[in-house]
Amino acid sequence: MTGRDGGADIGPIGEFDPVVILVRPQLGENIGTTARAMANGGLFHLRLVAPRDGWPQERAWSASSGAHRILDAATVYPTVDEAVADLHHVFATCPRPRHIIKPIMTARGAASELRVHAMRGLRCGLLFGPERAGLDNEDMARADTLIRYPLNPDFMSLNLAQAVLVMAYEWFLTEDTTLPRELMTNETQIATKGDLENFMTHLLRELDDSGFLHNEQKRPGMVRNLRHFFTRGEVTEQELRTLHGVVSELVRARKAGRTPKP
Repeated sequence: MTGRDGGADIGPIGEFDPVVILVRPQLGENIGTTARAMANGGLFHLRLVAPRDGWPQERAWSASSGAHRILDAATVYPTVDEAVADLHHVFATCPRPRHIIKPIMTARGAASELRVHAMRGLRCGLLFGPERAGLDNEDMARADTLIRYPLNPDFMSLNLAQAVLVMAYEWFLTEDTTLPRELMTNETQIATKGDLENFMTHLLRELDDSGFLHNEQKRPGMVRNLRHFFTRGEVTEQELRTLHGVVSELVRARKAGRTPKP
């Protein structure tokens, strides 16, 4: 079958990482985009239960954007029972209320629990239902826990790949160390308070010489406003060098009695 050569290097596959189980998926394209979503979040085990159009399907590889290895390794089962037989815990996504008594978790809560189970050496599965109707009551009876996404209650409509991506993303976050906020500085660095004070000394000296701060009553407040402006964010060393140059050029222009070049 064409389209299987190459593909992205999707990374190491943990033995106890969660298994994504698509129950009666209807379209090859949806299986392919699901594999793509899985790879983004570090989920690499895919099982298919009774895919409507059989397996393999060429359109799945075409739609996977390089997540070929997930599709190459995917296994097919005739029933949910057989797909979960070797697992210790099964979670099932449940987009609509059902008359079922089971624990319900958010995607974030479920991802944390999945990580704990994996660390204990327990195999877990995530059940996702058919595109149109989702899992039925018999499918969910095989699950220990239900997962419901806290989305807009007036519009909770996700396609199959999107639903998988939410769980894959939450799974990835359980071990992600990315800082929640950072400043991209490229070749420069964040300026120290000493660097900033050196610039403020330069600026205030020239403002005094130019007469801008001649009003002694207003001067303290004006100086504080300038300090607040420059300390409100993380000024970089390069930005301070540029500002030093600006002030120096304005001074030279004033002393020479000319207008600075545009």
